[in-house]
Amino acid sequence: MEFLIVTGLSGAGKTRANNALEDIGFFCADNIPPKLITTFYELSQQAKGALSRVAVVTDIRGGDMFSSLIQTLDQMTAEHKEYKILFLDANDYVLINRFKETRRKHPLADNCLGSLEQAVKLERNVLRPVRERADYIINTSNLTLGMLQGELYRLFVGGDTKRKLVVNVMSFGYKYGIPLEADLVFDVRFLPNPFYVEKLRESTGLDRPVSDFVFSYEDARDFMSHLTNLMDFLIPLYIEEGKYMLNIAIGCTGGRHRSVAVAKALSEHLAESNLAVSNIYRDIDKG
Repeated sequence: MEFLIVTGLSGAGKTRANNALEDIGFFCADNIPPKLITTFYELSQQAKGALSRVAVVTDIRGGDMFSSLIQTLDQMTAEHKEYKILFLDANDYVLINRFKETRRKHPLADNCLGSLEQAVKLERNVLRPVRERADYIINTSNLTLGMLQGELYRLFVGGDTKRKLVVNVMSFGYKYGIPLEADLVFDVRFLPNPFYVEKLRESTGLDRPVSDFVFSYEDARDFMSHLTNLMDFLIPLYIEEGKYMLNIAIGCTGGRHRSVAVAKALSEHLAESNLAVSNIYRDIDKG
């Protein structure tokens, strides 16, 4: 079992790191008191392989309980419980600005008469022994969310830091409503409608005759060329930004013919780029 203890300075990005680790495949638990880490470790082991990668976040939010972290680490080492420590750090002025921007109260503010600067310095002193024992230290001062995710991916997955984006391509009918989960929506109601061709009416965009009909028109072919070029441009930028999932919705009137044909063609194009692509034909059976 891979057991990771995530800690660090308040405002350094532990919550974002926790979310990213969860996306990577860790079972994550936030704000665990140090004295419970050993118990959590043992419970994870009892899962007998169901939890192969576990990450727990523990930090100064635990108050006086956090002071027992070093003792807990020593106990785990003595009991041959293998673990790694990930420490999130940032420059003092960056941490202060982050708290000012979010208007959140620093966990040690009351200990420093409300002084944010003194609270950050006090926390850094408290955490120094833990930082010295850390296996991984990430300074997030100049990291975007995507850069942080990329660094965690490099550390805990390895290989290419460009994660494989999951792309869901959905067809839908406007008369049934636009999918709320869509990131990008494209309207193909300008294309000739196979519904008005009697021999195609009962077929769907998955059937070759319908697809051939749709793409027999130059406008459809031009649209697909522009659409695939746009996706080829956008998707690397989404990956760089740290996006893990992209929902693309293609809509026509009923969601049975044109949108299905275009969604299928787009999925086939994206699959050629080694992307993880799934298809959802939401309204294909609604008539």
